Amino acid sequence: MGRQPPVSLMTGPIEWPDGGPPRSRRFGDLYYSAQDGLAEARQVFLAGCGLTDTWCDARAFTVAELGFGTGLNIAALLDLWRRDGPSDGRLSIFSIEAFPVGAPDTARALSTWPELAPVADILVARWPGQARGFHRVDLPEFRATLDLAVMEAAEALESWSGAADAWFLDGFSPACNPEMWRPQVLAVLAARSAPGARLATYTAAGEVRRGLAAAGFEVERAPGFGRKRHRLEGRAPGERPSASAPPRVAIIGAGIAGVSLARAFAALGATAQIYDAETPSASAGPAALVTPRLDAGLAAPARLFAQAFARARMVYAETPATIIAEGALQLAVGPKDARRFAAIAGSDLFEPGEMRVIDAAEASKRLAEAAPAALAIAGALVVDPAALLAVGAARARISRLDCHDGLWRLFDEAGAPIGDAEVVCVAAGMASAALAPGLPLRPVRGQASFAPGAEVPETVLFGGYVAPAPGGAIFGATHDRDDEGLEARTLDHRRNLEAVAEVLPALASRLEGPALEARVGVRATTSDYLPLAGRAGPPGLFVLTGLGSRGFTLAPLLAEHVAALALGRPSPLPTPLADLVDPARFARRARRRGQ
Repeated sequence: MGRQPPVSLMTGPIEWPDGGPPRSRRFGDLYYSAQDGLAEARQVFLAGCGLTDTWCDARAFTVAELGFGTGLNIAALLDLWRRDGPSDGRLSIFSIEAFPVGAPDTARALSTWPELAPVADILVARWPGQARGFHRVDLPEFRATLDLAVMEAAEALESWSGAADAWFLDGFSPACNPEMWRPQVLAVLAARSAPGARLATYTAAGEVRRGLAAAGFEVERAPGFGRKRHRLEGRAPGERPSASAPPRVAIIGAGIAGVSLARAFAALGATAQIYDAETPSASAGPAALVTPRLDAGLAAPARLFAQAFARARMVYAETPATIIAEGALQLAVGPKDARRFAAIAGSDLFEPGEMRVIDAAEASKRLAEAAPAALAIAGALVVDPAALLAVGAARARISRLDCHDGLWRLFDEAGAPIGDAEVVCVAAGMASAALAPGLPLRPVRGQASFAPGAEVPETVLFGGYVAPAPGGAIFGATHDRDDEGLEARTLDHRRNLEAVAEVLPALASRLEGPALEARVGVRATTSDYLPLAGRAGPPGLFVLTGLGSRGFTLAPLLAEHVAALALGRPSPLPTPLADLVDPARFARRARRRGQ
């Protein structure tokens, strides 16, 4: 399938006929019944899937939907879940929408039903973006998460790792949108269904009924809503498995990867104990950058970093006090940068207007000295690491892991057992290789320089970076492979200053001084410059490491991916992107080479 044009370049997908419900401009069909959209959602989808009976004893329940539209079905679902869902249950929602509606139109549509306001107000406030890909929305007030796939149905279903307990088939009618109802789509839908999954749709079209039956569903007609005589309900073969208690989870490493893992497990209803020999919040640098990797090819790695960037911004926005500054300029310092920036700014991987090419005059004005053209990254963040890493951790250096009968035991440096868990996540940077042997990690030493009292107009990137920080500015950083030295080096301060002076000499002169302070760390990297996030061989062992210099960008999304794998929940990562970060990818490549 060809790449869809950015949503921002298309005519808005929704129109409002006088006195009627919203209609799709593209498909010429209503988003919901003109008679009563909420009553239709409750009868056709909520009752049609028998949700109150189906989820009564569920610790985890997954609802998937074709056709997110105005979010009406999901608002009705959340309203029912908050009232009648199991008190200790967690709801995962996956929905698909190739042509997303904006938050203002959603607010207008849902305002028709004031009784939905407690749900609708929250849903609209956290309305997912329009960039192509998967978008995760946290809904802790309802013990729920929403993953919206902005793409065509077939691609979204192929890319989703979940198994639905209930399906809402609410795409535009087969006559208007036949692509969504093709037998191939319904076959993938069946493959993404849990045993005993329920299914409901407003249509009773013969081709849909035959397609669902051919995919393996038991299908029957039910009374339709309003003027429709019939609709369809279905059931997948098998029985829903009984609920099980969440496992005990141990996380080794209290850096941004470990803290993000603890947050991700908590969102899914599982608690985790963090172990670390040190207190990262005490030794963290004064500031950390949250920026995407900018790949002009716009291939899978670019999609991974774009989604991670969007997710990190959303997560850090939950604690505004941790955000030091927003926005950054990526300067065009290479001969191909102008073309690369234009390709990125024109792509659909980021939200409309988030990436903008500016000329040298505007860049110079913003930086208060002569500067080249730049890519303005509106959503870039500078965050406070100490505040983000201020979590409780058991002070212990884990030296060994041992697994027996599905239970992992953790041993300290003296060889004494100090904890056990069914799930262990190793997120200890370079130290991860000692606990999960075989990880292809390579150390890269980085020294950043902190200039007390220095002021910078805004964050600027140029291969290196300069960013505001509490009490001054931070800039750098060096990049020395296979070097694990943690001592401060005067020469590295000079290297960092020279890198700034090459592009912004006036700024470099303001940073220079005898009081420069060093912030030194060793990054864990891999040979393909992509992180390691997933299973690490033995059952119950997972890793999150190899984040390189973009730990604060990658950690929130990849931690949610690892937690989902560990608990058997749907991942927020599309399968092709999950394959990119799978620790087993190196072994697969070696087998293909016959090694």
